[in-house]
Amino acid sequence: MDQPVAAEIVNLHKTFKTGLGKPVVHAVRGIDMNIRQGEVYGLIGPNGSGKSTLMKALLGLVRPTEGSCSIFGRSSLAPDSKEEVGFLPENPYFYKFLTGAETVSFYGRLCGLSGKSLKEKVRELLELVGLADAADRRLGGYSKGMLQRIGMAQALVQSPRLLVLDEPTAVLTPQEIEELMKIMKELTKEGKSILFITHKLDEIKAVADRCTVLRKGKYVGTVDVANTSKEELSEMMVGRKVQ
Repeated sequence: MDQPVAAEIVNLHKTFKTGLGKPVVHAVRGIDMNIRQGEVYGLIGPNGSGKSTLMKALLGLVRPTEGSCSIFGRSSLAPDSKEEVGFLPENPYFYKFLTGAETVSFYGRLCGLSGKSLKEKVRELLELVGLADAADRRLGGYSKGMLQRIGMAQALVQSPRLLVLDEPTAVLTPQEIEELMKIMKELTKEGKSILFITHKLDEIKAVADRCTVLRKGKYVGTVDVANTSKEELSEMMVGRKVQ
């Protein structure tokens, strides 16, 4: 039996105007995609393939020109659809004068947490991302990798059922990447769904269950990662579709 759907994209088109008298840009054209509950779903493609536009549409940050996006059955354009979503952008920004614990606590309060439950959540998340020893250090003294891990903690603070990770390993060391892969696998064991956006095929092979490939705003294919080689994924990205 198929797993229930966590997020769904149906016939998504998005165009952008570039100026008076100039042709519109077709960022994505007719994309269909669904993320099942409890899986890591990879999204890959060259620069300019439409990954960011698709992600923003799913998060309700841009309105589709045509088609729809939904999260746990609710339109992505509805404010309450964000209640069960955690998001780590590619380049997260934080207040450098706050400590690690204060930063996670700040986002927790924005999500309605408070008191003892918030303190316990902050401690739990800092331990999860390997920053318990740096909890009381100001973010101004954190490395890029440490800041990315704080970003992972804030994305998890409201215990989301869907986690969207945009190029989360870009500034991480190999050891940090390995730890992130372990965290992702543990989260799916808890029933969480993860949309993992990257261009690194090794990482897709290491952690993703299924993967969709985009190229020039168009859908190339969706594959079962365990049954697809890295070479086949690479061929899909550069222009040859796996049969």
